[in-house]
Amino acid sequence: MKRILLSAVIMLLATATAHAAGFDETINTATAPIAAWVGKIVFFKIPVFGAQLPLVVLWLVVGAVFFTFYMGFINIRGFKHAIELVRGDYANPKDAGEVSHFQALATAISGTVGIGNIGGVAVAVTVGGPGATFWLIMAGFLGMSTKFVECTLGVKYRNENPDGSVSGGPMYYLRKGFSERGMEGLGKFLGMFYAIGIFIGALGIGNMFQSNQAYVQLNNVAGGGLDGLGWLVGLIMAGIVFMVIVGGIKSIARVTEKIVPFMAIFYCVFALIVIFMNAEVIPQAIANIFAGAWTGEGVAGGALGALIIGFQRAVFSNEAGIGSASIAHSAVRTNEPITEGTVSLLEPFIDTIVICTITALVIGTTAAADPNFAGDAKGIAMTSAAFERQISWFPIPLAFAGVLFAFSTMISWSYYGLKGWTYIFGESMRGQTIYKLIFCAFVMLGCIVQLGPILDISDALVFLICVPNILGLYVLAPIVKRELNSYLARIESGEIQKFKG
Repeated sequence: MKRILLSAVIMLLATATAHAAGFDETINTATAPIAAWVGKIVFFKIPVFGAQLPLVVLWLVVGAVFFTFYMGFINIRGFKHAIELVRGDYANPKDAGEVSHFQALATAISGTVGIGNIGGVAVAVTVGGPGATFWLIMAGFLGMSTKFVECTLGVKYRNENPDGSVSGGPMYYLRKGFSERGMEGLGKFLGMFYAIGIFIGALGIGNMFQSNQAYVQLNNVAGGGLDGLGWLVGLIMAGIVFMVIVGGIKSIARVTEKIVPFMAIFYCVFALIVIFMNAEVIPQAIANIFAGAWTGEGVAGGALGALIIGFQRAVFSNEAGIGSASIAHSAVRTNEPITEGTVSLLEPFIDTIVICTITALVIGTTAAADPNFAGDAKGIAMTSAAFERQISWFPIPLAFAGVLFAFSTMISWSYYGLKGWTYIFGESMRGQTIYKLIFCAFVMLGCIVQLGPILDISDALVFLICVPNILGLYVLAPIVKRELNSYLARIESGEIQKFKG
């Protein structure tokens, strides 16, 4: 099986580079039926009071609600301690692992903060109305609890390799955790299924889609001056990505700990300028959010339609329940799995409650001031129109932020895909180098070809793997709860003390 998958990947790569000109059309024709079939299964929808509810979103949201209550609203009571951990108050440099709590958090955030935070939110507000923003925030709040469970398990069941590196994530806690509960065969199957899904997803939605959107934005700012030069932009982008990922998680973490705070602050500053330039309609925009959450006027399915769209955008953005972030969090230096679960609470908060909400307010305040500001523009073009309405050159920093978002997503997802690859093929350095070269080749391909169906399959697989992941979280949640109670008791007794602060 391993040889078959490796051969398939190498053949696809060779064909792509040799026949780039007609490659996209040939592949699109061949894979479109498969993409349509996979999409219908993964994103199967049921009609609920006039709204279409994707079952995969329901699966994720129900899990988030369950974990929030089961863990005693850890998303609220753990927030202060999460900040203390990120600050390094409890960091023991002698603990096993490769990166600090802050570096692990930055790497995970860089994997979730992407083009969707700019364009995807605009789509949600367009389709679900202003009320979708309220449910987006609620889904982010509930998703914090799911992240807590999966990232705690990621550290608890990680592999510590002889060279000091670590490998963790759902494939490991599904295999080991289910084995402990007498379900070894099922655990092995689910672990391998997850590894294949995250590997393919990393090449598509975590790579090609990001590089393609980055190229499109650069070309738009250049006024079409980069037409036909996708190969050059892709080559430069692939070279930069390779320079970062060749050093592994430590190199990735060193970059993300610098770029994530910068890009988040950079984007939020310009977005807040747009919001406050519409200061006179801020109360109206906020009122529209709360009113739309319960009425959903003009939205298919009414209030329920707004709820579905908001929850869908949130889970698509912060990936709570997908399990991908636990791969990055597994590399943290700690001997207490609960600490990294607690740190991971901040990820949906920053990604969804802060950045996505700010984007929604940019669009909401602009729409309140000028309902026809966007014309026929949708997605990121709508967000860009909201920026441009205030100051003509504002789309330039927006494009810059978009490129940073795409780049940071690529380098984080390269690590997620790598851990899927090493789970399947082993931890050899030669194999890891082959994977990194393949990943960078796909960065370049993303700027050259338009592989819609391939990206659709990749997107579907990323959300399909949430099924075994959430199932595993249900099965292993009692273990996390015991770990949490033990940890809190030791904090209370003073057994666990601060190293600084």
